[in-house]
Amino acid sequence: MLCNGPPVVYRGRNWLDRAVARRRASGPRIIPTSARGRGWCRRELGARGYSRRGLGLALSVAAVATVVAGCGDDAQPGAEVTLLTHESFALPDSVFDTFRQETGLTLKVVKSGDAGQLASTVSLTPGSPKADAVFGIDNTFASRPIDAGALEPYASPLVANGAAEYAIPDSHDELTAVDRGDVCLNVDDTRYADNGQEPPKSLRDLRDPRYAAQAALLDPGTSSPGMAFLLTTIGLFPQGWQDYWKTVSANGATMVSGWEIAYNQLFSAGEGKGAKPIVLSYASSPAATPGTSALLDSCFRQVEYVGILKGAKNPTGARKLVDFMLGPAVQAALPSAMYVYPVQKGTPLPDGWQQRAPVPTWTVSLPPAYIAANREKWLEQWREAVGR
Repeated sequence: MLCNGPPVVYRGRNWLDRAVARRRASGPRIIPTSARGRGWCRRELGARGYSRRGLGLALSVAAVATVVAGCGDDAQPGAEVTLLTHESFALPDSVFDTFRQETGLTLKVVKSGDAGQLASTVSLTPGSPKADAVFGIDNTFASRPIDAGALEPYASPLVANGAAEYAIPDSHDELTAVDRGDVCLNVDDTRYADNGQEPPKSLRDLRDPRYAAQAALLDPGTSSPGMAFLLTTIGLFPQGWQDYWKTVSANGATMVSGWEIAYNQLFSAGEGKGAKPIVLSYASSPAATPGTSALLDSCFRQVEYVGILKGAKNPTGARKLVDFMLGPAVQAALPSAMYVYPVQKGTPLPDGWQQRAPVPTWTVSLPPAYIAANREKWLEQWREAVGR
């Protein structure tokens, strides 16, 4: 199956009118603060009422103004904004320096597993987040935190330059696309050439016992790219994907829990110089590993997103971070630092990328809501097919 605003602001009365209305409705209130993004203001608004005539109103207005001045969420120079992300997140120190120079904020990075674990962590803590923003939830898991109400809508003014094309269908700007990293089978062409053998040309070739036994694939229950490849087979073989997996598994394909094991330990062109010349990785991986190539008929379009966490201590800083992730400093650094394609148009790619890591002209893509509705059923059927 192939599928290819402005910041939210209060549109009603001004802040004083809203404070007056709340005071009349429910008595004295404690107003949350984000001075340094933490705690509560210790000052009651309008302890003597807002609607008194004359001096009473003047004093109340002064009190409200004083509290608001001290309670705005913290985007002051030197303040901190915290980003929750996956273990593979990596950007040069110069990018962090640019963020601090442009915004006056310090970026703190907290890592938490892969994309699936990240989505689960965020979904289980709506309103009580571990950070201000999250980066690395991809389109295979996007529906989970959105449905959980764990994200705050924000429409960056920069999305029109490319990111908008990757928006989650039927969403409300909870997540903003940052990069695209298509999941594809990779082949060690040098290994095949040295052995005088013909490499596979298509994912369909993995049904051949010669190639199946040479492949390191990923468990979709524990790996985000593993799930992406499962979705590729579902999209390509909607009535026969389980038979495909039965054949590939019976013919000797190796299934492992994560990308690091498959690529850096088992893949013959990886760091570990393993025994498997076929591995599940990304269309961009050959840019970092000369002598390899991606099978471009096997690709699933995987998009990574950034979002503001509901209940963030520094939402203003988080919005600045979302904008920054779409800016030239991050977008230009992504290919070399994380081997993914930037989503913003006109971003230059490193030398050689167009030749070694061309963007697939065709990919499988399934709507996130459709994935979410069927994920557990598909995983159960996959486990049955491969005997796990």
